[in-house]
Amino acid sequence: MSNIVSINAQNLQQVLGETSQQKLVLLNFHSPQSPECISQIGILENLATQYKDHIVVANLDCDVEQALASQLAQQVGLQTLPTLVLLKDSAPVDLLAGVQTDAQIREALSKHLPAQQDLLLEQAKQALLKSDLNAAFNYAKQAYEIDSANARIKLVLADICIQIHKLDDAQALIDTIDAQEQDAYFHNIKAKCEAALEATDSPEINEKQSQVEKHPNDLDLKTELSQLLNDAGRKEEALETLFSVLKKDLNFNDAKASFLAIIASLPDGDALAAKYRRKLYSILY
Repeated sequence: MSNIVSINAQNLQQVLGETSQQKLVLLNFHSPQSPECISQIGILENLATQYKDHIVVANLDCDVEQALASQLAQQVGLQTLPTLVLLKDSAPVDLLAGVQTDAQIREALSKHLPAQQDLLLEQAKQALLKSDLNAAFNYAKQAYEIDSANARIKLVLADICIQIHKLDDAQALIDTIDAQEQDAYFHNIKAKCEAALEATDSPEINEKQSQVEKHPNDLDLKTELSQLLNDAGRKEEALETLFSVLKKDLNFNDAKASFLAIIASLPDGDALAAKYRRKLYSILY
């Protein structure tokens, strides 16, 4: 079921009764003839997308449903359009009369919904269940930016960092967890990080690094080392090694494609990706 509905006499009881027992209902009294109402509907649709698991936007067209609108208007004390009534457990909990900005509506929602960082953390967990690591990282990172002291947020973000091979970031997050917050989940994440860090320093990598040191102009050896580093999650070293190849020969074998593939494997907005895109552009143009 969509969380944007049009209210009429047939679905009124279900939405304002049953649905409001499960989610916060935003009953929107509006008229399609009013530019202000149309503008506010756009804001509500955006919020419905962001809070799809927590709110339902119930639009009541006062031009079409005149009798119903008149009946409800008397109950809530409606005086102007648009008017937004927030309902929870079948009862009004807030009323916003007149045109509201996005910030004003969000402030009202914040009184009746979980904190924004908690919503983002839940979205990160849901993305993890779907193996969407990019979305999970972005949600968890946003939650961390809002509440960087929250141990649960830090551990979920650390877990995601381990899975996307940002091990230094994961270790830095784990190191900030206070002793009294080091529960079973903490020890699980810590163990995962330690195992992942151990795996990054394999005999194969050490051997290949020795070969590269002996033959610094052998581009094949460097691309092979880059692949091993990337497989071990050492993405920055892999990119730097490939960049040294591209500086020598921009068209060497699949070096450029491999370089771009590593960048593409990083989360959206990752600083490392931006850094090495700039470095590539510096030799392309």
